[in-house]
Amino acid sequence: MTQVVVGQNEHIESALRRFKRQVSKAGIFADIKRRRHFETPIEKRKRKAVARRKKRFR
Repeated sequence: MTQVVVGQNEHIESALRRFKRQVSKAGIFADIKRRRHFETPIEKRKRKAVARRKKRFR
């Protein structure tokens, strides 16, 4: 769970920027986009194969 504590003299805009950065690093938006629609088993296999290929070349 992503959480940001706002400091006493901190502007809400800077806290919101920190929150957005943490959410993007955690991959929450990518997970929401992936779960938005049903994924067929073939699509799931293809996505996992691409992820394996990317992981191997890092």
